[in-house]
Amino acid sequence: MSMTLSEELQWRGFVNQTTYKDITELDGNTITFYWGVDPTASSMTIGNLAAAMMVRHFISHGHKAVLLVGGATGMIGDPDGKADERTLQTPESIKTNKEAIANQYKQIFDGQNFELVDNYDWFKDMGYLQFLREVGKHVPMRQMLSRDFVQTRLAQDGSGISYAEFSYALIQGYDFVHLNKEHGVTLQVCGSDQWGNSIAGVDLVRRLSGREAHVWSTPLIINKATGVKFGKSEDGAVWLDEKLTSAFKFYQFWLNLDDAGVEDYLKIYTLLSKPELEKIMIEFDNDRRNRLAQKKLAYEVTKLVHGQAKVDAVVNANDVLFGQNEFQSLKKEEIDVLRGELRTVKASADLYQLLVDAELSVSKSEARTFHASGAISINGKKISLDQEILLKPGANLVKRGKNSFALIEK
Repeated sequence: MSMTLSEELQWRGFVNQTTYKDITELDGNTITFYWGVDPTASSMTIGNLAAAMMVRHFISHGHKAVLLVGGATGMIGDPDGKADERTLQTPESIKTNKEAIANQYKQIFDGQNFELVDNYDWFKDMGYLQFLREVGKHVPMRQMLSRDFVQTRLAQDGSGISYAEFSYALIQGYDFVHLNKEHGVTLQVCGSDQWGNSIAGVDLVRRLSGREAHVWSTPLIINKATGVKFGKSEDGAVWLDEKLTSAFKFYQFWLNLDDAGVEDYLKIYTLLSKPELEKIMIEFDNDRRNRLAQKKLAYEVTKLVHGQAKVDAVVNANDVLFGQNEFQSLKKEEIDVLRGELRTVKASADLYQLLVDAELSVSKSEARTFHASGAISINGKKISLDQEILLKPGANLVKRGKNSFALIEK
């Protein structure tokens, strides 16, 4: 028997704060809802992806999605959670970022029904006096001043806050008013960090139209192994854009996650059903050394974000690096994945100089020591001291020890 939406959201861990008195209200009539992302960068992160996955479940249970790119709000930047003023983006960077975010919506929600909107479209022709009369007149100052981030920024040791950032919540709040009036939106879904802004929208809808509106927020995801916010790698944020986080590194991030949180991440970041997920966890718990849960998680998330062809290329390239497959079995697109990750050097008759050029040793004498100990292999075959080095045309994989690699181009 399939779960209702409220049951699925509870099982997957998407329940945080909401204005609904009874969450089973989600299981009734079709709700038109919206979710938005500001174009403050050229890509969403896996933090945004968690909320996007929640949106997928709202859609699959029959609700109507309006996905917003914040061209107007992106011109100011959300001050909530920020200790200092943001640097304003140029109109050109906002335009580029909006297009990138819209394309990521289309990838993540491929095959789903949704409407794409940009709040710049309804703000670009609104004059300052019109905004003050239609919006500002209906927002109590006490309500705005009571916000935690405002109190922090206005405190004696705070950095202060500009009128522009102070007004951000009014702009986002009016989004709800406009979408309620023009699209019949009655619900905003968001991450927990957007609760304050979203409540401001609910209040503004009520004050301006007398209509009922609601918010549903998803919790902040915490890494159980570290107790800190989930979603950072050693290199910083994990982005959905391959130019910022390569598909290979993206896959590796999920593959290397801890055992403690992997079941939660499978529930949040994949569309696997409860029976499918429970079967995976039974097999995983029987032998955690095989990391079945992490492999399934990495595959499913990378497929969703980067597509079937790319994830298959990444998996095959990964399996070659770590011994499951032969380098010669790789196709061109799979070798290209490795080219994007590994240092690539031109072939040299001197093996030891080649190892230095490839940064697999710091000197030719160290390279000689690695060679003598049997630590060097090319295309999966160890190179003995008296063996002639035979390279095939094109790319060749050189490996030192278990985890150090480079490509040799002949």
